[in-house]
Amino acid sequence: MVALSKEQRFNRAFNYFLVIGLTLAVTISTIYKFQEPNARVFILLLAAFSSIMGVLSTVLSANGNIMTFIFGFLDVLIGTIIYFDNGIMGNFALHAFYFLPMQFIGFWQWSKRGAKMKSHGGEASQVKARRLNGKQASLLIFCLLASIAAMYLILLYVDKMKLNAGKIEYIDNWKILLDSVVMMSNIAGQVLMSLAFVEQWYLWLVVDVASVSLWIVALCGPNHSASALVMAIKYFFYLLNVLNGIRIWRHLN
Repeated sequence: MVALSKEQRFNRAFNYFLVIGLTLAVTISTIYKFQEPNARVFILLLAAFSSIMGVLSTVLSANGNIMTFIFGFLDVLIGTIIYFDNGIMGNFALHAFYFLPMQFIGFWQWSKRGAKMKSHGGEASQVKARRLNGKQASLLIFCLLASIAAMYLILLYVDKMKLNAGKIEYIDNWKILLDSVVMMSNIAGQVLMSLAFVEQWYLWLVVDVASVSLWIVALCGPNHSASALVMAIKYFFYLLNVLNGIRIWRHLN
């Protein structure tokens, strides 16, 4: 049996810490939701299973392991079903027609860049990462900022209509901005991840900082749900995984 290096031992311990911590956050969140009136147990359990698949997917992604797309596929597929069941058609379409196909594209691209579920030594081989050049990075930043601005205006318009209809009491501009940043950075990050670009992790950093901030804003609001704190904790763990991903991926090219 080959002895693990100090870095390998650290990675293994850190991965266990993230998986256990995130799983606990998901479990606590699900238990909270069980207390809600008319809670649908099967759907809640399905959502919890999807979240755990997402946890495993993100940890494997940080380690350059192609199995990230297997767990990611299960996460996205169940998420697609849940969004459809709840009539949230925007997110249903996003998951069904974007995130789901991107799992196959990612698996294919990583396979071309040396990632295998099992190598000759019996261990999974890591993907060979690539980096954006100056022109690609500039185009990414421009498109991302433009898409965030467009999404912000769309969500602002929707909230103004809700305000006029009496469905909400006020417009939370910070929440709309953070929501726009999270959504568009997620879309861009998935592209970079599927194509094995190191810079994906800086986008995931933006996503998770914005997500933590979004849930903190939700916690400070008058009508926050019981699971808002758990969601903030969950995304804090994701943030830790991103920092680990940046550290590992700098050496994968």
